[in-house]
Amino acid sequence: MDKNQIGKMKSIFDDMVQHTDEGIEFWYARDLMPQLGYEQWRNFENAINNAISACENAENQASNHFAEVSKMIEIGKGGHRAVKDYMLTRYACYLVAQNGDPRKEEIAFAQSYFAVQTRKQEIIEERIAYIERASARDRLKESEKRLSQNIYERGVDDKGFGRIRSKGDTALFGGNTTQEMKKKLGVKENRPLADFLPTLTIAAKNLATEITNYNVEEKDLQGETPITEEHVQNNRTVRKMLGERGIKPEELPPEEDIKKLERRVKSQEKKMEKEIDGFTNGGNADEV
Repeated sequence: MDKNQIGKMKSIFDDMVQHTDEGIEFWYARDLMPQLGYEQWRNFENAINNAISACENAENQASNHFAEVSKMIEIGKGGHRAVKDYMLTRYACYLVAQNGDPRKEEIAFAQSYFAVQTRKQEIIEERIAYIERASARDRLKESEKRLSQNIYERGVDDKGFGRIRSKGDTALFGGNTTQEMKKKLGVKENRPLADFLPTLTIAAKNLATEITNYNVEEKDLQGETPITEEHVQNNRTVRKMLGERGIKPEELPPEEDIKKLERRVKSQEKKMEKEIDGFTNGGNADEV
């Protein structure tokens, strides 16, 4: 999600905010529902119920943040009928988003938006970038774990797995070995290279590894040599695809250490949660 998308979504969420007579901000659940990627009310209400449980488990009064109301909607031939809705505080919206899938852009944005009391867009952007990069990193870990299992079952030991993965990196990075890329990007010897790669490169590595897994299983490749050839070819193919778009993976600048970024984002979350959760120690300032 780029800055323009984030700015557009922020504007949409800002426009949806309502205020009580006392000046407390809230959002109507039915307004929020499509912005979180839900199409059916019953599914969204399940997420609301889970959020209510989370609120109560945190020893907060759920009714202060989830106010059930009725809303009139139009039906056929000019008729109207009442439907259930909720007035949700910022904290309630945050809990609803927390019960969604963070890999969905709408959920990732909403989690960030409602966690940031000050609504500073740069903080939202950083948190979403972290979510996207961490998700890509987790997918790569899973695909490499699967590759390790696949090749172990086909007579290749851990050292062989290391050689296969290293030769794949060399193919992806235009002849640069994993160690040479670490030196180039300033990565310590004991740290994984992928922890310092941009999301695009992580995704490229994952795509090549997933193709290798598929073909190893589909063709039942056996032994280190044919699996190495397969993995090298897949990395070359992905590199060629990137090259056609003017991208050379070895020339992309490194990203911040994902572990360091994770610690900072979590630290920011704790600070933000204290701000939005101030009602627990400061007179329920966010109630509706």
